[in-house]
Amino acid sequence: VHLVESGGGLVQPGGSLRLSCAASGFTWDRVAIGWFRQAPGKLHEGVSCITGSDGATFDADPVKGRLTISRINRNDTVYLQMSGLKPEDTAVYYCAAGALIAPVRDLCPKPNLFGSWGQGTQVTVSS
Repeated sequence: VHLVESGGGLVQPGGSLRLSCAASGFTWDRVAIGWFRQAPGKLHEGVSCITGSDGATFDADPVKGRLTISRINRNDTVYLQMSGLKPEDTAVYYCAAGALIAPVRDLCPKPNLFGSWGQGTQVTVSS
């Protein structure tokens, strides 16, 4: 499994970014892909997840309405569109893949269920 994130950077509060995760090495119908983040001194936090089979999604409460996960035309890239960014969104954002063993709403809050991870991309929200 190979996951490569891109698109992070420095953005002002209220701004937007789009993260990309190029994914390969697995059967899409059998996995969930998630975006997770880790702020300094904190544990990994599930942000948004999507199933490879039917595109079902889950968004964590802190990001609902602001961060949206998608996979366009069933290609090998998963996106995280980020808008209305806040300083508390500052973190390293990781893309991860895990076996689709439960509904995505049950998988996403549990980073330990995702066995393959990318290297991460830094997102900093600051004026």
